[in-house]
Amino acid sequence: MLSCLVQFPGPAVARISKKVDGNNKARISKQISVGVTLGYDKYLGHHNIGFSSRASSNQRLQHGIRTSAVLIDDDSKMTSIEQDVENIPILGTDSGLAPFEDHFKYRVKRYEDQKKLFEKYEGGLEEFSKGYLKFGFNREEGSIVYREWAPAAQEAQIIGDFNGWNGSNHRMEKDQFGVWSIRIPDSNGHPAIPHNSRVKFQFKHNNGVSVDRIPAWIRYATVDPTSFGAPYDGVYWDPPSSERYQFKYPRPPRPKAPRIYEAHVGMSGSEPRVNSYREFADNVLPRIQANNYNTVQLMAVMEHSYYASFGYHVTNFFAVSSRSGTPEDLKYLIDKAHSMGVCVLMDVVHSHASNNVTDGLNGFDVGQGSQESYFHTGDRGYHKLWDSRLFNYAHWEVLRFLLSNLRWWLEEFKFDGFRFDGVTSMLYHHHGINMAFTGNYEQYFSEDTDVDAIVYLMLANCLIHNILPEATVIAEDVSGMPGLGSPVSEGGVGFDYRLAMAIPDKWIDYLKNKIDNEWSMKEMSWSLTNRRYTEKCIAYAESHDQSIVGDKTIAFLLMDKEMYSGMSCLMDPSPVVDRGIALHKMIHFITMALGGDGYLNFMGNEFGHPEWIDFPREGNGWTYDKCRRQWNLVDTEHLRYKFMNAFDRAMNLLDEKFSFLASPKQIVSSTNEEDKVIVFERGDLVFVFNFHPENMYEGYKIGCDLPGKYRVALDSDAWEFGGHGRVCHDADHFTTPEGIPGVPDANFNNRPNSFKVLSPPRTCVAYYRVEESKETSNVGDLADANHVRDFSAADNDVIDNAMANLVADEESSNREDVPDISAADNDVNDAVMANVVANQESSNQEDVE
Repeated sequence: MLSCLVQFPGPAVARISKKVDGNNKARISKQISVGVTLGYDKYLGHHNIGFSSRASSNQRLQHGIRTSAVLIDDDSKMTSIEQDVENIPILGTDSGLAPFEDHFKYRVKRYEDQKKLFEKYEGGLEEFSKGYLKFGFNREEGSIVYREWAPAAQEAQIIGDFNGWNGSNHRMEKDQFGVWSIRIPDSNGHPAIPHNSRVKFQFKHNNGVSVDRIPAWIRYATVDPTSFGAPYDGVYWDPPSSERYQFKYPRPPRPKAPRIYEAHVGMSGSEPRVNSYREFADNVLPRIQANNYNTVQLMAVMEHSYYASFGYHVTNFFAVSSRSGTPEDLKYLIDKAHSMGVCVLMDVVHSHASNNVTDGLNGFDVGQGSQESYFHTGDRGYHKLWDSRLFNYAHWEVLRFLLSNLRWWLEEFKFDGFRFDGVTSMLYHHHGINMAFTGNYEQYFSEDTDVDAIVYLMLANCLIHNILPEATVIAEDVSGMPGLGSPVSEGGVGFDYRLAMAIPDKWIDYLKNKIDNEWSMKEMSWSLTNRRYTEKCIAYAESHDQSIVGDKTIAFLLMDKEMYSGMSCLMDPSPVVDRGIALHKMIHFITMALGGDGYLNFMGNEFGHPEWIDFPREGNGWTYDKCRRQWNLVDTEHLRYKFMNAFDRAMNLLDEKFSFLASPKQIVSSTNEEDKVIVFERGDLVFVFNFHPENMYEGYKIGCDLPGKYRVALDSDAWEFGGHGRVCHDADHFTTPEGIPGVPDANFNNRPNSFKVLSPPRTCVAYYRVEESKETSNVGDLADANHVRDFSAADNDVIDNAMANLVADEESSNREDVPDISAADNDVNDAVMANVVANQESSNQEDVE
């Protein structure tokens, strides 16, 4: 069977929300799969509700006044934009989109019209996105100028520590567009509002009641840690130059394919407390680098008053979460990552906002109508499952706020891109509630489609890539909307990647509901390769979603309670542990190698962290006990967690060497249900996965593309990965031509060549083709990247010689794929050198199986 990348989206499960008990101030949800029991069934009866309200996708919002605070329907006509929308390339890529040509023309026209309005009234999209230089607190000519958009307010003033919380002498003025402002001159050569002092915006709405709110554009917000449930205060953050962090390192180049380490700073420490940005930078970043990840994705950066929301109920969009430190501390973290060659993505939440009126943006809509608020009014402005507010993406000032927010994080903190959370909720008026996306295109392009949100996302992706062309932007979308990962210039939404969210659901289904002999190789392969042609995906076996309380990680599903008693290397592994470690390696590796164009792992899952994450909340007595990572497990030499970690490190090193993730070549040549074997090619590598629980196949014939000699590049069964060492790594596998050249049907599994291998049960092996002309020194071989050996100091001279040979070979052959291991001080990279030395000392044995 020959299988390659498919063009059409496959079925995607509907999503429901997971609600964690807590106080009325902050309830959260995370997306999980319908039908998967996660311990929250009791909530489904209350929250499995669909949205009935619809807003016409054909409503045109007009704007004809310079810097108007709102887009309004009036007698003025939108300027006609002469733009060629007849030729939309995405329609030529997928013939199935032809019936929806009018939809694409309409939304492209909306996008172009909006950009034209920005050019006419704001100097263009990029100038428009500099809103943080006007709104909030800014230094201007010996003064602090504060501006806030609050059109429904009748009176307004600024209060804080600087004026004893009495704003009678600091009343603000309102312009015709609802923007309040005040200029506060310096006093005796010093800013009137001291750095790091508390401030709030006080305004009176139409019923005469005054309320205090944190400024919408505030750049830092803190809470009194000694007072339980205390409200947050805005903080004026403008450190003197001596205290302001100065970036020292440039952004790393965008990787060919992202290998992403998803991390939560607060829970990244071993102790049951909130970890800091600097602790993460000093203690966790080295682990990420050692395991050969090239990207770290940070969760929960934007300020959120309720810690257990995992950062997804944002209260202050421009503020760094103060639990883990100051804005300068976060800059230190990002700069240190850049010094290691690691890119940093931010988990950005523009799909909704916290319902918290005291600490968050929601507090600004008191008494406001639909044209005076950041959010839609009525049902359309409220997400019933997430208990949160929904943005009005057609609003001029909402666009300014959100687009400026993206630019702020890119420029002020040097992030290298974003992962957009909750994109499915943005794309549709029904937010994906009660929807089982089947791949029917009518589900994606109808009156249910929120064109306002799509136009915003197009603008956002255009802006991000204009500011930072090498940015990486990822969409969390379960629906599989066609065009989401296509460039804006082609009529797409413009994301670089989408998360392959159906993959972890499939693994959960297999691990919970099927015994090993029921695993289908064809279904597994289909689930991993079922993604849209030309639209890239980030594959993952498990993310933070699969680690949250009520669910189980893959390691925990496989080994459960034996992870507490059977992980010692001082005893033989039980059948449960032996199976668990073997399948843990296989599941993650096949997901990486076959599931997408990038790979993601959540913090701790690389070594099989045994427990779920449970943030402090009312339901667990506000404990931090499971809101941490037990690094001691992987650091303890006699525990088997080290094997899974070493294999994770070797997986990433393999891609660093061969760049198979970035390769468009992906061919599944065999999915044998009886043998339980999957064979496929990705880039220049040939992969053999034997999922059979018992059968070992000797001389197992596998197809390949190019003729020649193949060797082991990575072997999950190596002793160093907790395996049984059954595969010989010194053997050379020579190909045999198959069938009639140029006639695929006459070939073996539609491949023109074949070779034979040993395939033990529950193992995966990757093979690479040896280039004979470059074999003399064996330097290019990564055949033994899977051997993690201990060696004494006496071996240093040998390794130094091998390093010299590496450099000499690279200069002589101009190879670009020799791994740079001189800067990576970890066991796996050291093992590569040790095996290079071994290869140089051994004779050129030609052992043909």
